[in-house]
Amino acid sequence: MGFLKSLLIRLGSTALAFWLATLIIPGITLQTDAIGEAVVTLLFVSVIFGVVNAVLQPIIKTVGCGLYLLTLGLIAVVVNGLLFLLTGFIAGQLDLPFQVDGFWPAAVLGALLVGVVTWLLGLVLDRD
Repeated sequence: MGFLKSLLIRLGSTALAFWLATLIIPGITLQTDAIGEAVVTLLFVSVIFGVVNAVLQPIIKTVGCGLYLLTLGLIAVVVNGLLFLLTGFIAGQLDLPFQVDGFWPAAVLGALLVGVVTWLLGLVLDRD
């Protein structure tokens, strides 16, 4: 039961972080007025983001290990922005009302905000 609880907490905190990103960062939009549809969309986008990160990020880190060392890890900001942009693209392909417009203002800041908020919520909520 601990694994399921932890998974649901992470999913909920990521969905909340995406919702905050739609409120704070211009260029990240949730194009629905219905609360139920917004919640379902944010949960699906959180799942997409988790799968994209789980599958692609280890591959990118392994292949680009030299670039990570050369830039002292700062390339991770660009990689996370690209993964965030890919999440928005996949959501659009699945006809979800979630959109990320642009790389620098929306995707990079969105990835940073989602990462920080998810980390903070994980510290507060994921206590055993």
